[in-house]
Amino acid sequence: MKTHFQTSWKLAPALLLLLAGSAMTAWAQSPKLQIDQLDTLANKASETVDVKLDERLLQTTWKFFSGKDPDEARIKEVLKGLKGIYVKSFSFEKEGEYSQAEVESVMSQLRGGGWSRIVTVKTKKASENLEVYLNMTGDVIGGLAVVSFEPKELTILNIVGPIDLDKLSSLEGQFGVPDLGIEKEPKKKN
Repeated sequence: MKTHFQTSWKLAPALLLLLAGSAMTAWAQSPKLQIDQLDTLANKASETVDVKLDERLLQTTWKFFSGKDPDEARIKEVLKGLKGIYVKSFSFEKEGEYSQAEVESVMSQLRGGGWSRIVTVKTKKASENLEVYLNMTGDVIGGLAVVSFEPKELTILNIVGPIDLDKLSSLEGQFGVPDLGIEKEPKKKN
């Protein structure tokens, strides 16, 4: 006669596989990219930017904006719902300091899992590449990723949380967020 413990023990490997598969599926669909593997590039770079603002730090930052100044009020409104802003940017003295495998470690996360590429800019002469991705859940933007790679520069931007593109444009140039080229619609005259 088998005990309940023996039966449960035999099911443990199957349950572990199921849990691991669920965790991998959830990770693959997360709008937060894994970019810490790029930290090793800092040793080769002449300039490094590393921004890690998780939800707790964003809430703390949010409190510093009074909201009295119109620009501060807009920034405060954008930061209010975000879960994180992460930036890794490396500038190098010479070409070839980072590999295609390092770029691929980020790009592979953007294939599937709710990510859709919305912008691609490539220049053959200067070998510059820029790609912008959105992570969508239904009609809600849950994340934004920008990957820019040039012969002497590599930049990854990842914004996590509900994003209003009109409001996001007010973050350009702040917190390490580059100019994304988000055009504000001109106000209509009545």
